[in-house]
Amino acid sequence: MIFGKPGKATKLKKAAYLSASVVLGIFLSYLAHAAIEINYLNWAQSHDRIVVFYGSCVLWPWLQILLWAGGAVSGFFLGRFWWRKLYVERIWVKKVKK
Repeated sequence: MIFGKPGKATKLKKAAYLSASVVLGIFLSYLAHAAIEINYLNWAQSHDRIVVFYGSCVLWPWLQILLWAGGAVSGFFLGRFWWRKLYVERIWVKKVKK
């Protein structure tokens, strides 16, 4: 698909594509979680604040769940967007022909 036109769209391909994009969204939310936590810990250390840990994490549990769910939902919608662009509208094939 990288150098050629995308194949025929099937339900199995769509499910795999959406699942992969959801996993990517979750991975990116973990990176965002780490960045937020690192910045918060640096800020707390520079201002001599006491940090409360929830389990092994500084962020509140509801914020952790919100980040994880937001990553999954945004990954799903990103996957739907690119599925439509690549397999329905076939912009890759149109771009190659020009």
